[in-house]
Amino acid sequence: MNCGETPQKSNISLEERAKFIHKKVLTVDTHNDIDIKNFTDSINYKQRLDTQINLPKMNEGGLDVTWLIVYTGQDSLSSEGYKQASENAISKFEAIHRLCEEIAPNEIELALTSDEVKRINASGKKVAMIGVENAYPLGTDLTNFEKYYKLGARYISLAHNGHNQFSDSNTCESDNKWLHNGLSKLGEDAVNEMNRLGIMIDVSHPSKEAMKQMVALSKAPIIASHSSARALCDHSRNLDDEQLMLIKENGGVVQAVAFSSFLNTAKHNAHSKKLEEIERMVLDSLGVQWLDRHAIRGLPEEEREAHQKARAIMNPIVKRKIESIDGFPSPVDVTDFVDHIDYMVKLIGIDHVGISSDFDGGGGISGWSDASETFNVTLELVKRGYTEDEIRKLWGENLLRVLDEVQAIAQQLQKK
Repeated sequence: MNCGETPQKSNISLEERAKFIHKKVLTVDTHNDIDIKNFTDSINYKQRLDTQINLPKMNEGGLDVTWLIVYTGQDSLSSEGYKQASENAISKFEAIHRLCEEIAPNEIELALTSDEVKRINASGKKVAMIGVENAYPLGTDLTNFEKYYKLGARYISLAHNGHNQFSDSNTCESDNKWLHNGLSKLGEDAVNEMNRLGIMIDVSHPSKEAMKQMVALSKAPIIASHSSARALCDHSRNLDDEQLMLIKENGGVVQAVAFSSFLNTAKHNAHSKKLEEIERMVLDSLGVQWLDRHAIRGLPEEEREAHQKARAIMNPIVKRKIESIDGFPSPVDVTDFVDHIDYMVKLIGIDHVGISSDFDGGGGISGWSDASETFNVTLELVKRGYTEDEIRKLWGENLLRVLDEVQAIAQQLQKK
């Protein structure tokens, strides 16, 4: 066997072959949320925090590139709402830069192009990239897109949960109430501006009609940074076959997401219901009220930290109880996740599918619950017969190819 050649299946075990491939390919996760409290001198990603993403867990799991997300919720479509959201977004940009430039410059570096990704990876460092989830904090001033670009943003989703000034959201599909019937005029202008700057357009959260309009308007390929296949799981956050085919025709890429309820809703609900019963019982014994993750996020900081400490005590107790219960409903796992990858690869081709987790934003499944378990995704892909070249495409080559094309088109547009 030549140096660097993938071992043949007959020579070594399947797991050894998967380890060889996992170490060799560049692994890119396109969606990881952040909390700025974890970007300080005393608490940061150099430590093995309870967060699903941090440097020790990336090292343990062999995850090379993390797209750290500037996410902002939204209030009213008003100048005051935009101002407050902008402050929140800028604080997250600053936190990411602080990680890469002050806290851990020898361990992780910010990349703005695919060439920089490859250079940083070759140096032995981890790679950070920046995506923006929700354009709400950009307000109505299109020059803010260039401001975010200069801060490092390389993809932006025009909407999140709820319609905003740019685009309708998928979240109102159930009641069929729309603000723009797709994109607003400002949203159309934003598509053109992102094309001009070289920012990838992310369609994971906007409505289907908005997504179709973005594909029609965009001069460059688009991405879905964290969405799975609606044919396998009927959730409005997933993409149906028509949307998947549009992304294929557009030359873009869909990053399948390891988010339990987007992969198998029935399985997720059955497991979650029984899990919640046990969690409530354990927390009650600790004198703490059970809250879902959205309610926890809304607590004042001191109360939120106290609740999280209680849950840290709760988790191992709950785990032991589950292990003692026969027939406890199975959680959504890596096999369910790769089912979505399989489906999309068969429908739109290996060149248009990628991988994301949505860690620290609700993502994580059994077998890939945090970055330390990243290898298990590669192992499942190898079990299903994917080749090294195919796994390389899924784990990042497709996404970086789209980034290259988006940036090349931007250069052409800027010359005009």
